[in-house]
Amino acid sequence: MMTDGPSVLFDLDGTLMHTAPDLVGALNDMRVAEGLDPLPLEVLAPYCSYGGRGLLGRGFDLTPDDDGYRVAYDRFIARYRERMTWESRPYDGIRELVARLAAENQPWGVVTNKVEALAVPLIEFTAFDPAPGCVIGGDTAGVAKPDPRPILLACERMGVTPEQCIYVGDSDRDILAGRAAGMATIAAGYGYVPVDDDIAKWEADAVVDTPAELWDAIQRLQVPA
Repeated sequence: MMTDGPSVLFDLDGTLMHTAPDLVGALNDMRVAEGLDPLPLEVLAPYCSYGGRGLLGRGFDLTPDDDGYRVAYDRFIARYRERMTWESRPYDGIRELVARLAAENQPWGVVTNKVEALAVPLIEFTAFDPAPGCVIGGDTAGVAKPDPRPILLACERMGVTPEQCIYVGDSDRDILAGRAAGMATIAAGYGYVPVDDDIAKWEADAVVDTPAELWDAIQRLQVPA
């Protein structure tokens, strides 16, 4: 595909959209049902990068090896599915960013570790204009990030090469996957970065602290069209 600039692939949770209110809400709904107090959004948000596994670990001290984990995980997913569009929204400036990319003939897409059955309805509900060229979930390619195969599948579906793309994400897994796929990377420092994580060690090609910085960061990277 001939474009006027790099194509851009985004992680979903904590990069393209602020989904923590609904993820945390689902976890807190479970805590309240168990007679526990809800935990503050700011405490739980960094764990959203790891989805249900991270939230159940912080909220109930459960790991995938524990008895009862699978039942709790299924309850979490069911509750999240019910409420995942209640409060989630694109970060300020993201709608304008994707519209600007389209105006400059720069395709965009989504590659997330959220399963496709949750990611696609959330993106469709949000009604980006234009819609992403693809939505690749954590199960779409049979493997999840940091494996590069989901990102490579996104390139295939969008008709571009990895060298023509930039991947934007808020975790080390995102940057590792992007680099392994052979594309430039941008670390979203405004996302759900664990408090003990050093974003500088991810070795992204650029780091932004706000979504407003993304446009300039995308244009500064030397990526062939």
